[in-house]
Amino acid sequence: MSNSAEINYGGKTYKLPVIVGTENEAAMDISKLRDESGLITLDIGYKNTGATKSAIAFIDGDEGILRYRGYPIEQLAEHSSFMEVSYLLIYGELPTATQLEWFNNSITRRTLVHENIKKFLDAYPGGTHPMGVLMSTIASLSSFYPNSLNPNRSPEEVDRTIHRLIAKMATIAAWTYKKSMGHPYMYPNNKYDYVSNFLQMMFGHRTEEYVPDPVVVDALNKLLILHADHEQNCSTSTVRIVGSSHANIYAAVSAGIGALWGPLHGGANQAVIEMLEQIKADGGDAMKYINKAKDKNDPFRLMGFGHRVYKNFDPRAKIIKQACDQVLNRLGINDPILDIAKQLEEAALSDPYFVERKLYPNVDFYSGIIYRAIGIPTDMFTVMFALGRLPGWIAQWKEMREGNEPIGRPRQVYIGHPKRDYTPITKR
Repeated sequence: MSNSAEINYGGKTYKLPVIVGTENEAAMDISKLRDESGLITLDIGYKNTGATKSAIAFIDGDEGILRYRGYPIEQLAEHSSFMEVSYLLIYGELPTATQLEWFNNSITRRTLVHENIKKFLDAYPGGTHPMGVLMSTIASLSSFYPNSLNPNRSPEEVDRTIHRLIAKMATIAAWTYKKSMGHPYMYPNNKYDYVSNFLQMMFGHRTEEYVPDPVVVDALNKLLILHADHEQNCSTSTVRIVGSSHANIYAAVSAGIGALWGPLHGGANQAVIEMLEQIKADGGDAMKYINKAKDKNDPFRLMGFGHRVYKNFDPRAKIIKQACDQVLNRLGINDPILDIAKQLEEAALSDPYFVERKLYPNVDFYSGIIYRAIGIPTDMFTVMFALGRLPGWIAQWKEMREGNEPIGRPRQVYIGHPKRDYTPITKR
């Protein structure tokens, strides 16, 4: 393969370096194109623009591959914990037993939040969306830890801030749920692991000890792992570009939460449940909606089937389907919504229309079912997504800062009025 590409423009030829990644992805480096030719590139939505070089995650959508730091997602979900994967993403290698103990202990010691956080939460009106609460509360952490505002901190100080954010994110996420329910806040209980502690803060009561169900803990652990990173998506790119201004990590992650909140990004699993509710309200006939989805003249689309990135299958869906079945069998829930979901799943996996078009159930389909089964309300689904994505955001922020990347500053093609002179209002 040639190590350069050529652009012919205005009678001149410009050579551009071609960079090849470790998985043989080729990229034409246009960094100096404007200086040499006056040209910029136009790529609305950045669908074909590499904004950075990253060693964190790799996706091959055609082959259904997702790897973190080179490790297949299938192996990580089967053998590791969310904390181990978080360490891998943030520090680049799987931890030794000693390193993992240090990481876990450092996070466990920081799960408590300042009591004034409760005052913040209590000030929000009833019905406030949990993502709004989470986004603003995470941003406010910078006011409790002003040292985090210094962009030139020591590695030890950066580690403390990272661990503090991971620890307190779980507490704040659980408290947003308690706030929405009008229930007393549950404090962290550090005898639990990270996932179990989160569940006891979500569903525990002060009058009795919470005993986490190991099947639910395992399913949630897998879900958080599967959501931990996904290359340069909208929210991850937001975290990196905000961090490129040397804004503190709380501000960068808060911005990422805001991007994830958008229904085109983090709301897919919520849309699955809303679709199932729609089918139930219409009589619960799943086959009717299967046929609507197959009718090209019908605007109805099945939510949670197929994926924009994965053209063959979603590797995360294969993993979480088994956990979903285990949760439903363990809890023995009699829920017509979940019955409809199973009917849709069976039809999509066997109907030639869906099989030929690779419209398989994706990770959002199964995650929505699991969240509903364990009692997490629909408007908390995106909060769960943010909790899982946090270590990926942190890893991306850390990589960007350690790489001394410049401040993000996209170009544009101006299509407004050419120069025109001002006319006083009395003469218009």
